[in-house]
Amino acid sequence: MLSNLPLPSTNMAETEQQAGASSEDDGPAVHASFNFQLPKKEISMVTDMGKWKRSQAYAAYMGFILSLNEAVKGKKLTCEYPCSETVNKLLLLLGTLDRWIDETPPMDQPSRFGNKAYRTWYAKLDQEADTLVSAVLPSDLSAAAPEIAVYLKEAVGNSTRIDYGTGHEAAFAAFLCCLCKVGALRMEDQLAIIFKVFDRYLQLMRKLQKTYRMEPAGSQGVWGLDDFQFLPFIWGSSQLIDHPTLEPRHFVEEKMVNEHHQDYMFLECIKFINEMKTGPFAEHSNQLWNISAVPTWAKVNQGLIRMYKAECLEKFPVIQHFKFGSLLSIQPVKP
Repeated sequence: MLSNLPLPSTNMAETEQQAGASSEDDGPAVHASFNFQLPKKEISMVTDMGKWKRSQAYAAYMGFILSLNEAVKGKKLTCEYPCSETVNKLLLLLGTLDRWIDETPPMDQPSRFGNKAYRTWYAKLDQEADTLVSAVLPSDLSAAAPEIAVYLKEAVGNSTRIDYGTGHEAAFAAFLCCLCKVGALRMEDQLAIIFKVFDRYLQLMRKLQKTYRMEPAGSQGVWGLDDFQFLPFIWGSSQLIDHPTLEPRHFVEEKMVNEHHQDYMFLECIKFINEMKTGPFAEHSNQLWNISAVPTWAKVNQGLIRMYKAECLEKFPVIQHFKFGSLLSIQPVKP
């Protein structure tokens, strides 16, 4: 399958072109090659999974994940990078969603998990999503807002079950991928996409999880990597490749995590786990404990990419919820 994908070193502009988008230099005319449509589910049976793995959506999504993985290699969250107008607008959007949590306190209810106030919060997003996304896009791309907004609504959890998991996280990555495909985000935004926008998204998700006691979607318990996230472990391990002193064995040491979490997304995730769970780390996070025995961050990173494909992208219970439109198409990659 890898032979069909952009290599990890592929830059975003190349990735977009391979996935069928116009080149960066086309400017506002980028949207001319798309007939925007509301994304819908296409994977309804296990036998449909082949369609997904051969699709333009899979190639574009994996190309996006891998090009960002390459971009953050060896770089700290606190390093310097440009922040475009679109990045700043995305931060405002996420700040708005955060403010709505403060305006929607949890309800008194007998059940400890799945606070029903989340549904009130979600209903507001459902109603306002198109407007929020329109505010991020240049005016000549407003026609793309309804299609891209679907991925934003899918990215914050399920309002019926009041749960959140890696499928919702994938929807946020798909949301960002779509913004790249229409040219709203550019190649020079790569570091800001992870270090500003995705990091702010993680903060928002953690606040939602804590405020409304959201259940992990499809959790494998101690046998899963994490109850809620996967991508920050991939990109976070890439940040740590060739670090002069921090090795994988160090992330189970609370002192090292507390000293370095501001610089590394992987350690931020470990810090959140340490805050939310009690007992020995090896018991509540067995998969991560096993990963701490891997000798190098490069091997951790490669292993996590393989695991992400196997445990998330190739699992029918996750992908049956993925939606396909004109930007992330179910159509097969052109030979």
